[in-house]
Amino acid sequence: MKQISILLFALMLASAPFCAQEVTQEDYKRAVGFMYNNYNNKTAFNLHTNVHWFKDNSGVWLIDYGKDKKTYKTVNFKNYKVVDLFNHEKLANALSELSEKSFEAHNLSFSNIERIKDGNLDVNFEGKTYTLNLKSYELQLKEEEKEEERNEFESKSPDKKWIAYTKNYNLFIKSTETGDVHQLSFDGKKGYEYATYYGWYDIMEGENAERPKRFSVKWSDDSKWISAHIVDFRNAEKMYLLDHSIDTLYKSKLLSYYRGSPGDTTMVHVTPAFFNVETKKEVKTNLPTGTHINSVATEWMKNPGEFLANYSERGYKKEILKYVNLNNGTEETLVEETSETNIDNFWFKKLDDTQKIIFLSERSGWRQLYMVDVKTKETKALTNGNYYINSIVHTNEDKGDIYFLASGKNKEMNPYYQQLFRVDFKGKMTLLTPENTHHSINFSKDGKHFIDNYSTINIPTKTVLRSSKNGKILAELTQANVDEALSKGWQSPEVFELTAKDGKTTIYGAMWKPTNFDSNKSYPIIDATYTGPHTQVFPKSFDRAFNNQSLAEFGFIVIGVDGLGTSGRSKAFHNHSYKNMENNLEDHVLAITYLANKYAWIDIDKVGIFGHSAGGYDTGRAMLGFPDFYKVGVASAGDHDFRMEKAWWPEMYQGWPVDDTYEKVSNITNAKNLKGKLLLVHGGIDENVNPSATFKLAEALVNADKDFDLLILPSQRHGFQGKARHYFIKKRWNYFIEHLLDTKPIWDFKWE
Repeated sequence: MKQISILLFALMLASAPFCAQEVTQEDYKRAVGFMYNNYNNKTAFNLHTNVHWFKDNSGVWLIDYGKDKKTYKTVNFKNYKVVDLFNHEKLANALSELSEKSFEAHNLSFSNIERIKDGNLDVNFEGKTYTLNLKSYELQLKEEEKEEERNEFESKSPDKKWIAYTKNYNLFIKSTETGDVHQLSFDGKKGYEYATYYGWYDIMEGENAERPKRFSVKWSDDSKWISAHIVDFRNAEKMYLLDHSIDTLYKSKLLSYYRGSPGDTTMVHVTPAFFNVETKKEVKTNLPTGTHINSVATEWMKNPGEFLANYSERGYKKEILKYVNLNNGTEETLVEETSETNIDNFWFKKLDDTQKIIFLSERSGWRQLYMVDVKTKETKALTNGNYYINSIVHTNEDKGDIYFLASGKNKEMNPYYQQLFRVDFKGKMTLLTPENTHHSINFSKDGKHFIDNYSTINIPTKTVLRSSKNGKILAELTQANVDEALSKGWQSPEVFELTAKDGKTTIYGAMWKPTNFDSNKSYPIIDATYTGPHTQVFPKSFDRAFNNQSLAEFGFIVIGVDGLGTSGRSKAFHNHSYKNMENNLEDHVLAITYLANKYAWIDIDKVGIFGHSAGGYDTGRAMLGFPDFYKVGVASAGDHDFRMEKAWWPEMYQGWPVDDTYEKVSNITNAKNLKGKLLLVHGGIDENVNPSATFKLAEALVNADKDFDLLILPSQRHGFQGKARHYFIKKRWNYFIEHLLDTKPIWDFKWE
């Protein structure tokens, strides 16, 4: 009978519904402990060290963080020794005498530190600048140099002889010597305004509110020319917001701002204008009038009356860089980039002394460096290969050297890790950072040295000072220390790779586990998404090793993965997302399925997803486009229908003119597909991604009789801040706890 009873009890346990483990205050405490403000330089130290260059190029200063202490260090370029910047005990005593407050020697806070001629220091402390005598440790308050009062609606010429300003929407100049005034433009009027600019976040308050006054001109270096814009608001449409968050108002405040949507012609238009100071006349060019998403940008060259003009055609399939000479009316195209898809990362820099222009282009299928001669118009490639140049970080025109960060150059390395290279004008290339890690670079102004924070998600950061001549490490500055986190069971995220949906390309991701991970348990998995497509989420460096640890602490596996269509690799890789935004998550589904097949402790039947902005769209798309796979989603600040978005982003990635693909990829038109639990969140006064699409998606879900949740944060813009940010994080945590862990969340817990 005893054996039978035991058997019956075992059968009852096996047939009983799964009872989820309760979350506790201790779980929340661990999660809070892994929020940035609670771990950065408090339990995890020197994850990324900011190093500051002295203006006299004599050395650097930095802060070396440790448990309950921070030490100010310096390196002098005469000997490259790392020493304390000052005697911390003596300075703490000096500050205590100065302010009659007690200061701890290794908890001092300074900014804007500069070495001065006699070897002493100027330091900014509590908003005031003091000169610190490093022998006597006397602190002397330094009289602030009175800056010339600047009128934001005026601009003085480099030679100080003229002041440019506007009156009645026209441009004027006034002589500082005689006071004579000259009107340069004459057809300006309200809504068609000279020497102003379109402000992306220029908010107008009220029914018939005025646009904030703006002024902008560019003087040539020789003070003989002025460039400006004519901004035409006359037919431009606005987007609207209602601010419900003002305590003293009992009627909502109407807010509006000029912003075009995809396909609009009723947009702000911008025309470049140029004026000769000597003749007091406008000089016409053939440069086009653009909208506020593709207006002409100009940059004066050293030679009088010459400038560069850069603009893209609507739809971003053609990018133009022109040389213009106002003296003789010459306009010549230096670079013309064309693409069957989009061009979203064109970059150039002028090298005045050599009359060269360097630029980055994907014309070969990979982002490479080119040079064009302004005089001969000859273009040549300075680099060539199947790798991606991320950025130009320094140029030395005198020596003919260009320093750039590139990823994928070494085929044995992760294709997202960036290394520093130097290339000369003849194309000779030198690798300066050979370590198989990701390198974050900061150059000195004189170009002789650079700071390198190098690491991977699994290799702690080393911060070093290097020579730009050969990359030699001249001084080791700091080393990341995560001993305390390790003692609590933290492990750096696991990097994984798999084959993408095309069946041939390797894609990469990272996976976070809870610190109390138990391989005998089963864990839901959450996709932290942002498919871009203008960026990437793969955590290249060690300072991102804690990114998703908070959420993991509740008993989740959290992943971030970059599928086909994201940036930083080949043009062909990126093109997968063009006019195909609805399919960006296919690789995420593959990644989660791959991990679940590899690890028995991942529950493939409990998949969640969250994301903000474009990641908010991803989340909506996941729940509506893959409703049988993704079960719980939190979509914040999502652009759920690209037709309701700001024009540039959708036209860049979903194409222009607007076609039926916009309808196809819309979360709103797919609302009927919802099966799982979806929380929509938006800031009430988000002028970046207008909340209208979130409201429209909510209406579509109501009409489709779908169960969903909606949270509006009335006082918040695109990035949630303060109490609202904590409230949102709590709601997101608890939404996954309730609906993915199937357990009751806790509302009240401490944030520190």
